[in-house]
Amino acid sequence: MAADLSGRAQPQPASRPALRRELRFTETASVSVGVMAPTLAMSVTGVAAAAELGRAAPLAFAVAALGVGLVAYGFVRLAGEFSHAGSVYAFVGNTLGPRPGFLAGWALLGTYLVFPPVSIMGVAIFGRAFLSATGLASDADWYPLALAAWAVIWLLAARGVRPTTRSVLAFEVVSVCLILVLMGAICWRLAAGTAPGGQGWSGAVFVLPPGVGLSALTLAATSGFLAFAGFESAGSLGEESVLPRRMIPRAIVTAVLFGAVFYVACITVQTLGFGTGAAGVSAFRHSQAPLGELARRYVGTPLAALLDLGALLSALGAGLGGVTVAARMMFAFGRDGLASRRLSGVAATTGVPRRALAAEMLIGLVLLTAFRLAGTSALNVFFYLATIGTLSLLVMYVLTNVAAARHLGRSSLVQLVPPAAGVLIAGFVLYHNVWPVPPAPYRFLPYLVLAWLLAGLAVTVAIPGFAARVDGGLERAAGLDPR
Repeated sequence: MAADLSGRAQPQPASRPALRRELRFTETASVSVGVMAPTLAMSVTGVAAAAELGRAAPLAFAVAALGVGLVAYGFVRLAGEFSHAGSVYAFVGNTLGPRPGFLAGWALLGTYLVFPPVSIMGVAIFGRAFLSATGLASDADWYPLALAAWAVIWLLAARGVRPTTRSVLAFEVVSVCLILVLMGAICWRLAAGTAPGGQGWSGAVFVLPPGVGLSALTLAATSGFLAFAGFESAGSLGEESVLPRRMIPRAIVTAVLFGAVFYVACITVQTLGFGTGAAGVSAFRHSQAPLGELARRYVGTPLAALLDLGALLSALGAGLGGVTVAARMMFAFGRDGLASRRLSGVAATTGVPRRALAAEMLIGLVLLTAFRLAGTSALNVFFYLATIGTLSLLVMYVLTNVAAARHLGRSSLVQLVPPAAGVLIAGFVLYHNVWPVPPAPYRFLPYLVLAWLLAGLAVTVAIPGFAARVDGGLERAAGLDPR
């Protein structure tokens, strides 16, 4: 209590809810790498590239890495100047204004409301595969497995941001190491000339086959691009990293570079493992579980089962990172009065925005339960939600790079070039995810994303003094920045 001139006690303004600044570089970077879920990505995305490019599937990921690098440039530069729990909400809000900033944050929130359930479905899918491969259960129901993953994610996320990031890192290290074991075994047998199909090393994986043009390469690169989704996640730790303006840009760069090297190397070894001939290419493009199939061919069933377990851990880490991002975005909106202020509550013991985390987890549970009641298969749930989240994420990528282009272009036209290219690349990937019009029900999913974005625009009109709330909130948050 303070006293006024009459000597009467006056109440002090309530202190702003604050997250704990405790994360070092490795812990910060683990969220971006974990949400990318490289092991899970390599378990499902290589087939699409092989279907388009045949033996040259690695080129799709090499080109995608270049494109992602240009998109990430804008995030890196903005994260070096603004640090905020709402990440793109602040990046865009401080450069384009309150309404575009909120819309970017709203689009990111839309992604991370559905990405954790996507990851949970990844746990269920690979959990079923593991149970089947080990003979423990031949046709397990996906819903109990999903519920178990949901509970584990909530438990780990509620312990605090440091235990959360360390869990994400541990899951991904284990799963990546399992893939490296398989890659090493394949490379050894290729070099020794004992590969199952008699194939060996070949540079043809980096040469487009006859009749395959640049348009096919570009289309294949869009699927490779999506394997990097989540590289920006470290931006949500702007109020929990010790030196966010240094650590977060480095974390984003590290995630993209790691993904580029790991993805290209892994898809190259997968392609060579199947073989660069017609039979090998056909086997790769029609494989439903390429890593598991290669493990059985080159090592044996036990490694295939362990790779299913590795993909499960990777998905668990991605889900854990995803709920961390969503909870921070809800926390930021609640703190600025753009959502219920109850969402800005921070647990005194753990420093976790527990109400925001609870809201995120309950939304995920509703989605999973609704699909189970509808009788939707695990794979369909995975791809439906992944498509919705990806479309919303691409909208956010476009907005953030527009903001970066405007911000950087003020000082130099040369600096305008990378984010402008990022806008074009993200826009191109977005376009190719909606055109040609996909078959039902996927053709209807873009309309769900559009409805979500329009709802966000409606919020900016409905809240009294919206712009002042955002400006005031961003200004106060800047005072928390240790630079």
